[in-house]
Amino acid sequence: MDALDYARDLVAIPSVSADSNLPATDYVERQLRRLGFETERLEYDDPKGVRKASVVGRRGQGAGGFAYFCHSDVVPADDWSIAEHGPFEPKVSDGRLYGRGSCDMKGSLACMLAAAERFSAATLAHPAYIACTADEEVGYHGARQVAAESRLFRQMVEGGARGVVGEPTRLEVVYSHKGSCGFKAISRGRAAHSSTARGINANLKMIPFLAEMKRIHDELEQDPAWQDASFDPPTVSWNIGVNDHTRAINITPPQSICTVYFRPMPGQPFQMLLDRARDAAVAQGLEFQVFVEGKPLEGRADSPYIREVLDLAGRDQAMTVSYGTDGAMLGALERLCVIGPGDIAQAHTSDEWIELDQLEQGTDLYARMIEQWCATP
Repeated sequence: MDALDYARDLVAIPSVSADSNLPATDYVERQLRRLGFETERLEYDDPKGVRKASVVGRRGQGAGGFAYFCHSDVVPADDWSIAEHGPFEPKVSDGRLYGRGSCDMKGSLACMLAAAERFSAATLAHPAYIACTADEEVGYHGARQVAAESRLFRQMVEGGARGVVGEPTRLEVVYSHKGSCGFKAISRGRAAHSSTARGINANLKMIPFLAEMKRIHDELEQDPAWQDASFDPPTVSWNIGVNDHTRAINITPPQSICTVYFRPMPGQPFQMLLDRARDAAVAQGLEFQVFVEGKPLEGRADSPYIREVLDLAGRDQAMTVSYGTDGAMLGALERLCVIGPGDIAQAHTSDEWIELDQLEQGTDLYARMIEQWCATP
């Protein structure tokens, strides 16, 4: 099978993060075993009781080698805009494969499976690993479990495997990315008809908290200590959302919810921001919940490993990106970068696609990595 074959199969398996990804994981596990990989499966129930699974595979003996990481979940496709076919009905047209997850990031996994198919276990002096995780899109929960519990991940770390997160970068080499942190503050009141004095307006306690969130936002935009010119944008992107979810204008709002999502950069003490927000919530009697906390991927553009990857990819210079990846959970690996086929601009779109040429180039690149880092000299 080539990458297009694998990608079609994967896109045809719905795996939106709100639902179970077990069918997608089952498919990946079957393919890994068919290709001669030893597999390790890790499962958990998400906060809503939905069963999720990640799978890690290893083929080849010895230590070191190449460790590839991806995720099987995709974002919702409620806004799918192509009338001719649905989001989980893969379609090739004009040199592109269309479908939810084709770019982010089932196309990348397809490339790695196709690359692995070019090698037999007997040709590998060092192991090739493939890890496919759950829930990357909603907080890196699968990668967190893999990093904490996986026997094969411990082997990667102890053996000094070279790690690649295959998120879409158009095969440019990414040495660092921002982290992902999110929290919510919840104010509780009491609903009543607004013409009476029987209600308690939850928004009133929220207003002082919002004022503090605005002060933090302004400080982060203005203080050079919270900026890094190697990223675009060079700021933490402190994004504030607020909603009282009240269904009519004549009801005293019984709840008010503020969410903040921000992207710290390497070396920044982002825990200080979480503590400050928590203190502001407690001062107003609000509930405070952190729902995602992913560290930045910290790397150096001039490191020997990044130089290796640049040479294999035929690139002159490495870059940073402002989105996060499972790499936030994989910091135990000393050598880690992000590089994969497809354009991040096509991820999560209403007509998501990946170029067939990117699938071919991605397969060739991952095959060169296996040849360089795993194959018998």
